[in-house]
Amino acid sequence: MMTVLIAGAVALVLSLLGTPLFIRLLVKKNYGQFIREDGPTAHFTKRGTPTMGGVVIISATVLGYVIANLVTGRLPNASGLLLLYLMVGLGVIGFLDDYIKISKERSLGLNPKGKIIGQALIGISWAVLALQFPNENNRTPASTHVSFIRDTGIDLAWAGMGLGLVLFVLWANFLITAWSNAVNLTDGLDGLATGTSMLVFGAYTAITIWQANQSCQFLAAPGPECYEVRDPRDLAIVTAAIVGACFGFLWWNTSPAQIFMGDTGSLALGGALAGLSILTRTEVLAAIIGGLFVIIVMSDVIQIGFFKATGKRVFRMAPLHHHFELKGWGEVTIVVRFWIIAALFVMAGVGLFYAEWVASAA
Repeated sequence: MMTVLIAGAVALVLSLLGTPLFIRLLVKKNYGQFIREDGPTAHFTKRGTPTMGGVVIISATVLGYVIANLVTGRLPNASGLLLLYLMVGLGVIGFLDDYIKISKERSLGLNPKGKIIGQALIGISWAVLALQFPNENNRTPASTHVSFIRDTGIDLAWAGMGLGLVLFVLWANFLITAWSNAVNLTDGLDGLATGTSMLVFGAYTAITIWQANQSCQFLAAPGPECYEVRDPRDLAIVTAAIVGACFGFLWWNTSPAQIFMGDTGSLALGGALAGLSILTRTEVLAAIIGGLFVIIVMSDVIQIGFFKATGKRVFRMAPLHHHFELKGWGEVTIVVRFWIIAALFVMAGVGLFYAEWVASAA
């Protein structure tokens, strides 16, 4: 538990103190955000605000994890390292996207093909690695089973491990793409994606600590209520570091934002959430815990699909938070109310997680 607390605290301090230094660097180099012309007119005042703040979130998370392990003399495990690999890898793609926007002075960065190829390379390599590294109890970081709160009876390897690996890679990459795009779409108002991420990863910190205390690998008499997650304590350290990093960054990202996380941060956080859902065997539960992200991405899907089918729009503008902007809601009002919705989803997800454990232990 001490390692978890140190990781969160170190990441918080690094993010809180490091963000203004990074802002000065970006301002000095004139690295500011470009605003899409078809967006809400109120956003034009944000033109030139430093972006790529995700660099701070990623750096604080990695350093928080490393320093916490060094201070406590603990060796890192495969699951934590894999989660950081996915987070950093997608963050690099986001960084390239942000840098192209800035250097080319346009609101569009990497072309769609380049972005898809980059995400695929990271996602495929991560999925293959996640099924490797069995520990002394023969448990690998990921499982070929589709999971809800635990692994279900749906095994992607039912027709043989060769096909199972392909199906798992496809499933993992679907989740990685879906979650990274969901967080990316949510990052449209000051502090919205940062605050929501803080709540979601905070929930996962509690879940992974609980899984560590109820691990089938360490209980003297494991029962049906124990968890088969390979390295839950390691995952708790990473999630605590992410929470601390987001907490510190939010100080500078809240309205009016002095810096944006950019695609660097949103892709990294979305990838981390996808990887975490797979490694904790909570792939479906994650859609409840991160319910606000799901609602926002679905609003975009509905808007595009309905417009293509009928030529009409369901919302004044998608994603959903822009709809309320155009209805006249203040930015802070939208963000706070969406945080409340996110918190309700988080409480529902954690409550369901605990209720399932109680039912299993009964």
